[in-house]
Amino acid sequence: MYTILTNKAAKGRKGTIVAMIEGTSSNNVIKIIERIPEKLRETVTEITLDMAGSMNKIITVCFPNAIKVIDRFHVQKLAYEAIQEIRIAHRWDAINEETNAIENTKSNNEKYIPEVFSNGDTRKQLLARSRYLLFKSTEKWTEKQKQRAQILFEQYPDIKKAYNLTHRLRMIFSHTKDKGVAYTKMARWFNEITESGYKSFNTISATIYSHYPEILNFFDNRSTNASAESFNAKIKAFRASQRGVKDISFFLFRLTKIYA
Repeated sequence: MYTILTNKAAKGRKGTIVAMIEGTSSNNVIKIIERIPEKLRETVTEITLDMAGSMNKIITVCFPNAIKVIDRFHVQKLAYEAIQEIRIAHRWDAINEETNAIENTKSNNEKYIPEVFSNGDTRKQLLARSRYLLFKSTEKWTEKQKQRAQILFEQYPDIKKAYNLTHRLRMIFSHTKDKGVAYTKMARWFNEITESGYKSFNTISATIYSHYPEILNFFDNRSTNASAESFNAKIKAFRASQRGVKDISFFLFRLTKIYA
């Protein structure tokens, strides 16, 4: 599903064009969108998108007057995935250490007693249960999450540093209004990532750098495709509840009745 947000629709008002197209082939999508009159497509002035090359091609061909805006949430998602990669690596280390410790105690006819932190978590549990708190800002943590985060950051300073980097990126998008100021802040953030030396953040740095102008375009109107992503999630949930789809026409009919 593709949602195109326009600053100027056919009648001079802000509007939305929603198209549901089978598959992800850019050529197929272009053929469908080109059924929309060219004059109407030329009124589209801004489109939010992800960083997929196919989407970039579709917009370039079909909407020549549109400014491309990389959705902030796709950028932040890369940062979330990077910090989770660091957490998962530590968790595998903890699993291996525990497995080895259990084997050693067995060979010595002893009972294995794992290390338990003040909140009741073992090291393996601490790393597993910290997954969701790393997605949140500190003010949204529950008391249990605050306690767990304190222990986690004491045990793993690299996760704390990665979390701070991720949080700083979130704050740039949330609180910066001026595009020029955003440019400066993003440049400083790039420098911090480079200095951190974290391999998991290298991909983020390279990806963001290659889409830098489109990412900065967000700060012009602060446009996102959150509504489209939310609708897409509803469709997936509805499809899952039906255990798949056999009759596509009837499925689309039901979607129209429920959500239109």
